[in-house]
Amino acid sequence: MDLFDDLPPAPDEACTAIAPGAVLLRGFARDAVAALLQALDEITQAEPPQHLQTPGGFTMSVQTTSCGRLGWVSDRHGYRYTTHSPHTTLPWPAMPACFAALAHDAAAQAGYPGFEADACLINEYVPGAKMSLHQDKDERDLRAPIVSVSLGLPCVFQFGGLQRKAPTQRLRLAHGDVLVWGGPSRLAFHGVLPLADGQHPLLGRRRVNLTFRKAG
Repeated sequence: MDLFDDLPPAPDEACTAIAPGAVLLRGFARDAVAALLQALDEITQAEPPQHLQTPGGFTMSVQTTSCGRLGWVSDRHGYRYTTHSPHTTLPWPAMPACFAALAHDAAAQAGYPGFEADACLINEYVPGAKMSLHQDKDERDLRAPIVSVSLGLPCVFQFGGLQRKAPTQRLRLAHGDVLVWGGPSRLAFHGVLPLADGQHPLLGRRRVNLTFRKAG
């Protein structure tokens, strides 16, 4: 854990364009952390994160759950959104107001006013967990941006181009950082390198990623 992770960013670093249509908002979620973590605890009690399977039969190293009208699932039948959890057979937990407000405000700050997320994919990383390069393309309306919130341990996030083999830039995302991408970067390949070990004062040896989407 970097001792300086919880310091506010310098004013000239708080909002940084990283690609056309993609903006990094350093520390944007920090003021909302207490509410976010309380809501997150309620969601994960009702719908615990699971290690999902890919269509190819591999088990993901991250654990995943969802909230909102729609939730994202993966199994041998493919990637898709559902209205009910395949594990509990119940509707996904409702989107907390603090989640929806943060996603709306971050999108507006990045140049996407009026964003109303109907799905939040929650990924939980422990040391060594990673996310391979991929596109977020299972949503019906690709005009809406992706809003990604980082909590807990810092990670190295890869952000590339519209082809898997395009060069990637590596971004260090710390607790409270928010990354928003849409427009010409909406289908950019992105991923997370294996999480380094550490101890965060609020989340311990974990990183939690909240990814807000307009899926339906």
